[in-house]
Amino acid sequence: MTLTHTSTPPGASDPSAPVATPAAIAHGSPWTVAGTTLASRFFLGTSHYPSPSVLGDAVRASGTEVLTVGLRRLQPETGGGNSFWQRIQALGCRILPNTAGCHSADEAITLAQMAREIFGTAWIKLEVIGDDYTLQPDTVATLEAATVLAKDGFSVFAYTTDDLVMAQRLRDAGCAAIMPWAAPIGTGRGPLNPYALETLRRRLPDAVLIVDAGLGRPSHAAQVMELGFDAVLLNTAVAQAGDPVRMARAFADGVAAGRAAYESTPMPERAAAQASTPTVGVPFWHAS
Repeated sequence: MTLTHTSTPPGASDPSAPVATPAAIAHGSPWTVAGTTLASRFFLGTSHYPSPSVLGDAVRASGTEVLTVGLRRLQPETGGGNSFWQRIQALGCRILPNTAGCHSADEAITLAQMAREIFGTAWIKLEVIGDDYTLQPDTVATLEAATVLAKDGFSVFAYTTDDLVMAQRLRDAGCAAIMPWAAPIGTGRGPLNPYALETLRRRLPDAVLIVDAGLGRPSHAAQVMELGFDAVLLNTAVAQAGDPVRMARAFADGVAAGRAAYESTPMPERAAAQASTPTVGVPFWHAS
């Protein structure tokens, strides 16, 4: 199958080159979140792409099965957003509506309830922003909203910081997935505190953990997947790349490589060098 772009930015790959299809991209063993089994461990956002056709090609190249959509940026039942919404539906992915732009628990709860009616899903990516400069989540309001929404039957995917205690409280509140940032939204800086992320995975072994925000390169995705995270979610790193389609495919490869490394159990780190070549035939005074 060959996919084409409406335009090709300078330095981009050949638009006539074939891109991978979801079935052709390996993301590791199947996994389950919110009662749904998925093959892909790569969630993708839908904003800031150069054109709807590039978005569609990037989605197909990524192999993603889950797309996030901001209700504040999309009104499926009104004229302005109807065409875009139809394009999103045609991609055949599960929709994860989000409450981006909310600044209070009440606002996020109301928007989540609207999203359930409009999109026909109980899945919700919960975002409550506490600081407009860093887009750091208001974790207190997030926990408040998550508690209400989980009791109301929502499968809550909660965007939060890498704070262990808050992650534990979100888990106890009934969140389907906890989504710590690697760095502030849109910065592309990669994991700023790998130790904190590693601690989350170690202390919450049974929770679904998805890194959300701050990843800029496929190597960043591989890095957090090597720590044992269940999936990654990103938008800007693909949408604003010079070649979003090729970058989507590169991130899919990074996610797959990181998960494969984690499942393969990497060798332990050592303080001193250790030869990898055999010592048979080496004089005994060199073998010690």
